[in-house]
Amino acid sequence: MKAARFIVRGKVQGVFFRASAREKATALKLTGHARNLLDGSVEVVVYGEAAAIDRFEVWLHDGPDSAEVNELYREDLGAHDAPSEFITR
Repeated sequence: MKAARFIVRGKVQGVFFRASAREKATALKLTGHARNLLDGSVEVVVYGEAAAIDRFEVWLHDGPDSAEVNELYREDLGAHDAPSEFITR
């Protein structure tokens, strides 16, 4: 099991980005969370198979149709204490 933290910048709040990320992550059998940050970006932390995380990263580059992703940052994490589901905060 792997884990990664993403910071997504652009027009990503108020456009159902977190809900769409939850749907995509669940479809890829990833767990974790997505939350809005005070600077207008979205943080997404996912746990699961490396290939699924890579596919999720590809999706994050575009996000839902209503979003405009300008920048995506990835940090690989140690995969410990993985949650059992994907939630939005």
